[in-house]
Amino acid sequence: MTKTGRPLHSIDDLIGVMAALRTPGTGCPWDLVQTFATIAPYTIEEAYEVADAIERSDMIDLEEELGDLLLQVVYHARMAEEAGSFRFSDVVDRITRKMIRRHPHVFGDATARSAGAATGMWDRIKAEEKAEKTQRANHTATTDAASVLADVPLSQPALVRAIKLQDKAAKVGFDWPSLAPVFAKMREELVELEEVSLAADPRGGEVDARLSPLDQNALSSSARSEAPTNAPTTAAAPTVAHDAIKEEFGDLLFVMANVARHLKIDAEDALRGANAKFTRRFRYIETRLAEDRRTPAQSNLEEMDRLWDEVRASDKLNRR
Repeated sequence: MTKTGRPLHSIDDLIGVMAALRTPGTGCPWDLVQTFATIAPYTIEEAYEVADAIERSDMIDLEEELGDLLLQVVYHARMAEEAGSFRFSDVVDRITRKMIRRHPHVFGDATARSAGAATGMWDRIKAEEKAEKTQRANHTATTDAASVLADVPLSQPALVRAIKLQDKAAKVGFDWPSLAPVFAKMREELVELEEVSLAADPRGGEVDARLSPLDQNALSSSARSEAPTNAPTTAAAPTVAHDAIKEEFGDLLFVMANVARHLKIDAEDALRGANAKFTRRFRYIETRLAEDRRTPAQSNLEEMDRLWDEVRASDKLNRR
């Protein structure tokens, strides 16, 4: 029962609602035309909204967002049932069996339970599941299917997938021996990104006055050395330059993901934290300007930088 005395709906009620929405003739026109591909982006979005509610410790929102995410599972299961592939009950059965199989130290016989969670048990069970999946699909032994990276889904967020790819490679010995060479590689990638990017800056290599003379000279020298001698400084970067910048930027992000992996930091969570910090600090700027009945558009970079430094200094004091 709910707090108001109303009977609680069950998962069967939700499955029934989805079936009604997808019933031709009487269902919802929007829901009827959806496919796995069109719904998938909403599934990803709902997962992020769950993470956001957790980050904000908002239990009311978390209750709602978990419901939205559950709806996505029911939605996909309904479409699969219509195609004759599987039903929601099959999804529940499969994940239940998987969790029992992966935890013999909890659900196994007395010997398995007394042995506890042995080192390497999780990886061994997952390897067995992967072998069963390959056999069930009757895959041929192609190079890709045999790769240790083959089961890292392409559909995952790029930053998450980068770390999973690195984890997979590390398990077979392809990994930096310590964190120091990872940072060396990061500096190398940053230099390479700088080399291809500064010459393509449409603003013509303006130098920030707040940088030290040494840094200003380094930036100016790099820009001059990379700039085409016969190209106007305001010209847009050609496609080949843009492709090179994109590649080097990707390389840098990949190494940054590796740093997070070595430090056992959740990279997505760290970036969400940085986003939240930026949002909070920029709102401080907006609030301070609003005291003078102005908006950021009515200010200038110098003033906003000064306000940014104020809130940044306050953050540092609060951390002590």
